Amino acid sequence: MHKLRIEGGVPLAGEVRISGAKNAALPILCASLLTAEPLFVENIPHLRDVTTTLGLLAQMGVGVSLDEKLGVELTARDLTRLVAPYELVKTMRASILVLGPLLARKGYAQVSLPGGCAIGLRPVDQHIKGLQAMGAEISLEHGFIVAKAARLRGTRIVMDLVTVTGTENLMMAATLAEGVTVLENAAREPEVVDLARCLNAMGARISGAGSDVITIEGVPRLHSARHRVMPDRIETGTYLTAAAVTGGRVRLRETRGDILDAVLAKLAEAGARIDKGADWIELTLPGRPRAVSVRTAPYPGFPTDMQAQFMLLNAVAEGTAVVTETVFENRFMHVQELKRMGADIEVEGNTAVVRGVPRLSGAHVMATDLRASACLVLAGLVAEGETVVDRIYHIDRGYECIEEKLTQLGARIWRVN
Repeated sequence: MHKLRIEGGVPLAGEVRISGAKNAALPILCASLLTAEPLFVENIPHLRDVTTTLGLLAQMGVGVSLDEKLGVELTARDLTRLVAPYELVKTMRASILVLGPLLARKGYAQVSLPGGCAIGLRPVDQHIKGLQAMGAEISLEHGFIVAKAARLRGTRIVMDLVTVTGTENLMMAATLAEGVTVLENAAREPEVVDLARCLNAMGARISGAGSDVITIEGVPRLHSARHRVMPDRIETGTYLTAAAVTGGRVRLRETRGDILDAVLAKLAEAGARIDKGADWIELTLPGRPRAVSVRTAPYPGFPTDMQAQFMLLNAVAEGTAVVTETVFENRFMHVQELKRMGADIEVEGNTAVVRGVPRLSGAHVMATDLRASACLVLAGLVAEGETVVDRIYHIDRGYECIEEKLTQLGARIWRVN
């Protein structure tokens, strides 16, 4: 099993390209199920979750063709198996996103229940309730969601809680429904907007994406389209935080500042100077950052996927900060590993009090989930001595070529057995 070995103490400096957003790419790949015509998707990140999704689509009968420029052509003309098996769903909960498209186009879907998740429950009840409101017959059989519908019908759906994948699943299903569907209390994330842009390019009629009310006028069929996936705002925020904690200066290309305003505001509060253009962001922070309290919330609030990275920032900052997690119930598992490196953190419930220390010490640590692994890599960059991060298969799910990109910025980091 591979590990990352890091020798800390080097301020990051230089320029690096940001990859396409995983959380936008996955639903967009699943959108290929909505049409028999080819969907061309550009700027796809090379990640484990993307590979898993492409494998899932291929076993359903989708033709998958990759090019050398981070692009993929998907053709779902002949769907032979309308099933998402447990073997694939258990490795990636986003597999639930095939449910809506399959049901809308083929009238049937059989999708394994996702099962456990390290960072929380992540229930799929909002997906099921929404599809039932659109006329689907849904049963749970032997661990599978079995859904049937001759044709879905447009309706008004008020979601009990804000759910990104729930919004995406219902929005895709509604594109082929009869009549108009209104999704209220919808997720506002930029990835939802990117999916809507792709669907509209395919002939869907969606308005309101990016607000909490999305309206979808159903059409008889969708057609071929070409779409470029938006930049990954969490990868962007992670590299900016890496520069901040190491006292460095980095310039990130092929990204946007308007998709992570809450993160940029907190980095500025920590003492960073931030400059940005249409497709680049530059951060400079000499010396130690200042402690900044954060509270996670659905977009446009502070993203839960940046909480672990800011826990690390506060661990080495001047002052004391409070980090409050409101989205997932088990997302402080990186704290014990940071404490082994010398961090001063006390956790009570969903709140962590972080007292900054002048330095961390390198140690052998273990990642528990994707963003925790990023946090520990950043800790290794700033710690004295050598840090080894174990179970890095987590990081390969969400960060494309992380050691190569950090090496471009001057980090001393290697993948070892």
